[in-house]
Amino acid sequence: MQLPAVPGALAPSLLAIPVAFGINAATALADSRLALMLVGVLLLAGLISIIFFVSGGSHFQDPLFCVFVVLSFTSVADLIISLEEDGYISGFMEVYVREGEPYLRTAHGIMICYWDGIIHYGLYLAMMAAIGQRKSYRNLGLFWLGSLMMSIVVFLLGNLIGKYSSDLSPAFLLNLPYVLIPIWAGVRLFQQPKALPCLSPEKVAKEQGKCLYQRPQDMGLVLVLLLTAAFTFFRGMVVLDCPADSCFEYIYQHEPYLRDPVAYPKVQMLIYMFYVLPFFCLSIYGLVLPGCSWLPDWSLVFAGAVAQAQFSHLGSSLHARTPFPYQTPEDVWWSFLLTNVLYALGPQLLAFRCLRCPAFFLPATPASRGKKHQ
Repeated sequence: MQLPAVPGALAPSLLAIPVAFGINAATALADSRLALMLVGVLLLAGLISIIFFVSGGSHFQDPLFCVFVVLSFTSVADLIISLEEDGYISGFMEVYVREGEPYLRTAHGIMICYWDGIIHYGLYLAMMAAIGQRKSYRNLGLFWLGSLMMSIVVFLLGNLIGKYSSDLSPAFLLNLPYVLIPIWAGVRLFQQPKALPCLSPEKVAKEQGKCLYQRPQDMGLVLVLLLTAAFTFFRGMVVLDCPADSCFEYIYQHEPYLRDPVAYPKVQMLIYMFYVLPFFCLSIYGLVLPGCSWLPDWSLVFAGAVAQAQFSHLGSSLHARTPFPYQTPEDVWWSFLLTNVLYALGPQLLAFRCLRCPAFFLPATPASRGKKHQ
């Protein structure tokens, strides 16, 4: 028996609903954290077997198909967790969250579950459909790669150093594949051939011969990236306890969530400062000088990373699960929302610009080199 790619993959992912309900009903598991972890491992192994028999092995020519189906199963489970923690449903994942991963009850845990259950799930379905139709999914995959890596790195580090570090159980080990799989998947995605635009060498040379002042859209994007980089550096200094009055005022009056002992926001700002900030600087370089062929791919990765991070940060700052002293004050809601939405928008604009007009970023042609030297 063989089903089309998306329906055949959609069915196993929806098994998460009855499986979650069944595990929760087995109250005997409530007293055994190790049993919960073993059940999770056996479920994933069984899921892979179901995928193989349903698809007839036809989609295994691309091993990422199996990865996306398994992760789509966990995405549905994460969506169930977030809906249950917010009180919309009950009786599905209560036992697992209480005994296995209590940190998923935090505002940050709920937000990353929403993102995984909605955005990542949609990306998995889109990429599985592309695999089934023999189409390229490279751009979607790079966006997903950045989003998943940012989500899991902040989540794991926050759990290890935050207030829940003493509550870690064997179920925490189920998160380790989320570190290894994106690394392996990222290597495969970058090895896939790019969809090269049909552009003549003369058109490429003409585009790459323009200075920055001749490209007003790029000038505006450089300005946005400069402001974003400055804000990134400022918030990094804030969480590093900079004694400046502006930092003290900001963390107490504008973003008190940065002081939350769960440590997720602090880890997030430090990752911004030490990894995203250098990328912003390199992106400005890539917008000024032509031929930076690496920028379109990495702009998608960082667009996904920042989109996921800002969604989780915004939602957690305003969520009722965040203790009141760390919630964003109502009198600065609009300024807080505006600055953080604009912060998330910058990398998305950069990725859109790279995909819409890629000629400037193609490797320099002999014609463009000659024009530049004239």
